[in-house]
This record gives sequence, C-alpha cells and structure tokens, in this order.
Amino acid sequence: MERILVIAFSVLFGLGFFVWFSQAINRPPLQNFVHRHLWLLHPNAVCCWRAAMAVAALFLYFFAGFENIAIPLFTFAAMLDGIDGTIARNCELGSKLGEWLDPLCDKLTYLPPLIFFAYAGIISITEIWILVGIELFGQFFARRVLNLMKISGAANNFGKIKAIICFGLVIFCALLDEIHDIPKLYNFGDEVVAACIILASASIIFKFIPNWLYADILSTLNFCCGIISLVLAYNYFFAWAICVIIVGQLLDLFDGRMADKHGGTRYGPLMDDVADFVSFGMAPAYMVFLSGGDYAWLFALIYLGTVGFRLIRFVLVDKKRTDLPAGVFNGLPSPAGAMVVLGGTLVAEPPLLWVIAMVSAGLMASHLRFAHFGRLIIKRIPRPIFFVMCSIQVIVLAFVFKTQNVRLFGIIILVSMLLYMVIGRRMAVDQRP
Repeated sequence: MERILVIAFSVLFGLGFFVWFSQAINRPPLQNFVHRHLWLLHPNAVCCWRAAMAVAALFLYFFAGFENIAIPLFTFAAMLDGIDGTIARNCELGSKLGEWLDPLCDKLTYLPPLIFFAYAGIISITEIWILVGIELFGQFFARRVLNLMKISGAANNFGKIKAIICFGLVIFCALLDEIHDIPKLYNFGDEVVAACIILASASIIFKFIPNWLYADILSTLNFCCGIISLVLAYNYFFAWAICVIIVGQLLDLFDGRMADKHGGTRYGPLMDDVADFVSFGMAPAYMVFLSGGDYAWLFALIYLGTVGFRLIRFVLVDKKRTDLPAGVFNGLPSPAGAMVVLGGTLVAEPPLLWVIAMVSAGLMASHLRFAHFGRLIIKRIPRPIFFVMCSIQVIVLAFVFKTQNVRLFGIIILVSMLLYMVIGRRMAVDQRP
C-alpha cells in the first residue's frame, strides 16, 4: 500500500507541475526568467538534468534501498521530458544538438531501470535487449545516416508515444516489484515492451520516408488493418480483430494530420476513403453478420450501406458546404460509428446487437453535427497530454491481450464512444461557419 501511495503522489505532483509550467511558459515573465537562467533552464540543460536525476534514482532504488525516494525522483525526471520541449517551442530555443540530445536522454532515463527490472524477473530479458538494440541503432547509426542525408532526426509521434510508455512501464515495474502477490494475469509488462519495440522500429523507419508520403503510407496501413481484421473475424477472434481496427483508427487519425502538414499524392484521399470503408465498414459489418441470427445479414448490410453513404456524402456534399464549420462532421464519423458496433459485438447478443448497429447507422446518416477528433478536439489538448492519451490506448490494448477479458474491453470501447459523442456534440454546437 505504501508503494502505491508513493507512486500516486509522485505522478500527481509531476502532472501538476507540468500543467502549471505548460501554462506559465506562455507568459513573458517565465519566458524572461528562462532566458536569464539558460545554464539551468535551456532545453539541452534540462535534458542533462533529467538524465542525471534518472541515474541518481537508479542508484537509490537498486543499490541504496531508498525506493520511496527514487520513485518520485524518477517520476519528476520523466515529467521533465515534456518540459524541455515546451521550453524549446515557447522560448524559441530549439537546436540541432537538442534534436540529438533529447532522445538520448530519454533512453538514458528509462532503459537502465528497465534492464534492471528485467534481470529481477519482472519483464522479459530478451525483449528488453531487443528494445535496447533498436534504440541504440536509432540513436547512433540511423541518426548519423540521416545527418549525412540532411534529413531531420527529430523525434516523431511514434518515438514520443514510445518514450511515454517506457516511462510508465518503469513505474509499473516498481509497483510489481513491491506487490508480489498481484495476480500474474495482470502483469502485462511483456506485452507493453513488445508494443514499444514496434513503436521504436516505426519511429526509425518513418524518419527515412519523405514527409509527403506519410499520409498515403498511413492510409495504406489502415487498409491493411481492415483486411487483417476481416481474416481474424473469420476465425472468430473478435477481440483481436477489434484491436487491429483500433490500430487502424490511430493510423487514420495521424494520416489526416500528416496530409495537412506535409501534403500527399493525388491518390491519397481515394486511398483514405477505401481504407475507411474496409476498416470501419466491412470489418464491423462482417462481425455483426458472424454474430448470428436469422436477420444478421440484413442488419450487417444496412450498416455497411450506411458507411458507404456516409463516405460518399462527405466527399461529394459535405466537403463543398460553406455552412458547415471547419472541423465539424455532418453525422457521426464512420470510425466512431464502427467502434460503437464493435463494442456492441463484445457485450451484446442479437437482437440487442442489431439495435446497436442500427443506432450507429442512424447517427452516421443523420445531420447531427460532431466535432472532428483530430482537427478540433485534439487541438484543444496540449501535445504532451495527447501523446499520453495515445500511450494509454496502447497500454489498454496490451492489457486486453494479457487478460483476454473481452467483455471489459467492449465496455471500455462503448464508454469511450459515449464520451466522444457528448464532447463532440458540445464542441460542434459551439462552432460557427
């Protein structure tokens, strides 16, 4: 119990400090203070401070036996990972050295304790060394090649999400290290490490891809997720199929942001629509069909037709409307509609599932307005908080893989979609053309 309280206090204190600093740095007094004390608060100096704090925490935890001092120290060091970037952006102190130093300090912060926890038997030794190898390859070889190619080696979204998950994993391991009687079922650290390996690999690969291809590649990967989910559903692995579609949703969320930021090819919008139809139309409809019942085929067909109608209306009508505010959907967006149906397949049997499918279809075909999650809602969320949200989603997937509690998974999905619909409706109503 003591360890839980220490962790809770450390996390709440760190988050409180980060929220305060993120708001205060937008004002001239703190910006001026930073410029007067660059030896202490320059982003590169903050990187070094947090790496030093992490080393001190490592010694205190594993060698000196002061675990309850080490945990707050490490947690604060992890929070400083968001502080240095905030300072760099708001005080215009970014540099090439910072692009190299920031990820290096990240690795020096979370990799050593993860290695120690692996040899303590809490997480997989093999997986940790694979992660270490990928991280070192990215830091010392891939970045050198990128420098020769005159390509920025700054951290991308995959790398930032991976770093947040790794920081959280260290805290989770500290909890498991104390609570030995926790059910083994809930020790899903290995699944989280596997997710970090995937994200670390994606972070390196995407650094070598031209920016203008990002959106198309992400749409293609979303399409692949839809195909994989159909295969999994055919074999009645519904929870796995839904996890793959959630990955497709993350990709779909980022492809629009990448298209806005870097552009894309002329086939990008078409590929995006095809991917959405497969991942958010065909896959959920097929699961409704497989759920059984004499009329399952009819409700699956109605849902699929509604998704097609929704996408066509968006392309041919909604995009050309001048009375529709930017970032507002006419009707529930198909990714959200898909998640409503998919959550229903895990918690409801026919005919209740059919009712859920019809409610989702009705909302998609309606003229009720919902805010775009990526273009409106996320923009009001601080970037670090957004990355934390993405990290939580990855961790939830890892938890589902470990526990295989599909009903709980379905409830989480439905509650999340209800929360989105309430917030999305509220924000859409507040928008003006």
